[in-house]
Parts: sequence; C-alpha cells; structure tokens
Amino acid sequence: MSAPRTTPVRLAPLDLLRLGLGRLRSRPLRAVLSALGISIGIATMIVVTGIPASSQRAMLEQFAALGTNLLHAEATADRMDAANTPAFGAQAAAMTRRIGPVEQVSELANTHATARRSDRIDPGQTSGLTVLATRSDLLGTVNGSVHAGSFLTPATEKFPTAVLGSEAASRLGITELPANEPPPQIRVGDRPFTVVGVLNSVPLAPDVDRAVLVGWDAAAGTLHFDQRPTSIYLRASEPSIEAVRTVLPATVNPEQPGLVQVSRPSDALAAKRITQSTFSALFLGLASVALLVGGIGVANTMVISVLERRREIGLRRALGANRGQIRAQFLTESAVLCGLGGLAGTVLGALATAGYAAAHGWPAVLPVPTLVGGLAASAVIGILAGVYPATRASRLTPTEALATS
Repeated sequence: MSAPRTTPVRLAPLDLLRLGLGRLRSRPLRAVLSALGISIGIATMIVVTGIPASSQRAMLEQFAALGTNLLHAEATADRMDAANTPAFGAQAAAMTRRIGPVEQVSELANTHATARRSDRIDPGQTSGLTVLATRSDLLGTVNGSVHAGSFLTPATEKFPTAVLGSEAASRLGITELPANEPPPQIRVGDRPFTVVGVLNSVPLAPDVDRAVLVGWDAAAGTLHFDQRPTSIYLRASEPSIEAVRTVLPATVNPEQPGLVQVSRPSDALAAKRITQSTFSALFLGLASVALLVGGIGVANTMVISVLERRREIGLRRALGANRGQIRAQFLTESAVLCGLGGLAGTVLGALATAGYAAAHGWPAVLPVPTLVGGLAASAVIGILAGVYPATRASRLTPTEALATS
C-alpha cells in the first residue's frame, strides 16, 4: 500500500508579511540602516521635484501679475491730418470682445477736460493730469487695486464721481478718504466731481496713475464726451496672445489699422514659457543615483542575511518548506524593508519641501506622480534587490544549509 501524497502548505500573504516583519523587528538597527539609503533616495527625489515645482508656481504667479496675457491698443494721430483727434470708433470695445481668445476688455477715453483741486485754481494749472472716461471693469483688466474708498461701479459711473490714480492723488493732495468725513470734491472742467476712491500704483497701466478716472456715462453727460475710446486694454488666452495682437488693429480700426499702436506681449511671457518647459533632469538623475545606491545597500544586507540564516533556511526546508516559499519569504522581507524606507523617505521629502517653500513664501507643491512614483520605485527596488538573495536561499538543500563550518 503506497503512502498518501502530501500537499505542501501554501503561505498566505499575511503569513509572508509576518515573516518579513519578524526579521526586521529582531534586527531593528540593521533594518533602519539598510532602509536609510532608500529613504534618502526617495526624499531626494521628492525634494528635487517639489522645490522646483513650488518655485515655478511662485514664479508663474509673479509672471501672471506682470500681465503676460495683457495687450494695450492705443489710437495714434494721422500725420497727414494732425487736426483729427486720434480715437477709435464707438463700437471698438464691443468688436474686440468678439475675438475668440479675448477674455476681458475695458476701454479708456481722453475727455480733454481739466482737473483741479478747486475752482479757485487757475484753469490752466492742470498739474499734468489727464481726465479719462472709463468703465467699471477697468480695474480687473489691468490688475489694479484700491488704496482708499472704492472704484467706480455700474451705479456710480453714471454720476459725477471720480477715482484718482496714485500719482494724480498725490498731485491733488487727496491720498486718503477718511470714513468719518465727507468725501472731497475736485473740479473736472467746470463741474464738481466727488472723489470716491484712490488707487494704488498700476504698473501695467502707467497712464492710469496720472489720471482722474470718471464714469463713461457721467463723462458723456457732463463733459460733452463723444464716447469714442482712445485706448483699449484686453486680456486674452496666453497661447493665442500673438494671434490676437495681429488681428487687433484691424478689429478696433478697420478703416485705418495702421493708426493703431498695440503693445507687444511682455518679455515675461517668453520667460514664463521657458520656465514652464524647464525640467530638473540633473536633480532627477541625482535622485536616481541615490535610489540605486540604496537598492545596492538593501541587496547587500539581504545577501548577508542569507549567509547568517543558513540554519534557519535548512530547518525550514527540513520541515517541508519548498523553494518557492523560501524565495517568497526573502523577497517579501526585501520588499517590506524598501517599502518602509520609501514611506519614510516620502514623509521626509514632503516635510522638507513644505518647510523650504514656507520659508521662502512660496506655495508648497508636491507633485502627486512623484509621491506615487517614489513609493512604487521603492517597492520595485526592494523586489529587484531581493531577487538574487532569495534565489540563492531557495537553492540551498537542507543538508547544505544545516552544515556549519
């Protein structure tokens, strides 16, 4: 009568994990030192991608503040007809809005009126200020901000109210608007206008700094304004900014596009595009080297572990463990070791990136693909580093493994 066949017991994934963690718990110092290389590699990878990404985000925000997608179209005088005041047609802004990539449009017009602090000042003393009619959407288009009071609204632009540019406010002696005092008045032309706001400096629109801004409808009703804009500010989609600049003259002045002067996109736009296309290849190379060194360290540790645990391997083989189970045990131990190192490196790299970004006032950017890729890389390195030691351990016969010199 033949003996019954025995089926080898399969190790569940949880049992393999216990085996892998058991050896790490018995030799914690060695485990920490072995995982340190992987941790440094993963942390380096996150830092060298997170810090440049944070710096890039801060730089792109600064570029956006410089108006990389802002264009300024201004009417210029005809040399053959010097008596004709340069201006666009009344529908120029509406026609500009029909250009597909255009996102925001606002218009300004020189009313040719004078602005004085009071009617006691000689009308010829204009202090070099310009009275510009504008719309309530100007501030958002040119990225301006209010220093005191408020900007024109769809309601107040219909009444004789004014907003002073930063330089105009300084020249008129009205730099603040106390809340507990009645708003001051200035003389625009022959009419009193109430000052409702003072602007901060607007780097993207220097002509606004030296201007007294009045509402479009108020200028038409009180200053005999013909409602023809003399300049137009617009924001467009950045990829299409050059195309918009090309068609803008014929859009705002179809009859004489040559009399339209359009600002060129800021040099910051070119710098921004260069920044967006720059990639830290050198830093990623350094991180890869650190990962490689860490993987070699783990492989070395696992080889030594096999040599030290020959008795354990021989005993397990004698008790019925097959080669696959021995191989899986050492692969699991190597993968767990590298996985823990990768997790620690991810946390350290994220903290280092966030701390460095906070110290420089940047928004902290942690690229998700790098975080996931770092953890995945640590697991793959663990498996690769454990292949040779695991294979070597599985090939030991019970008698060979139990034999000691």
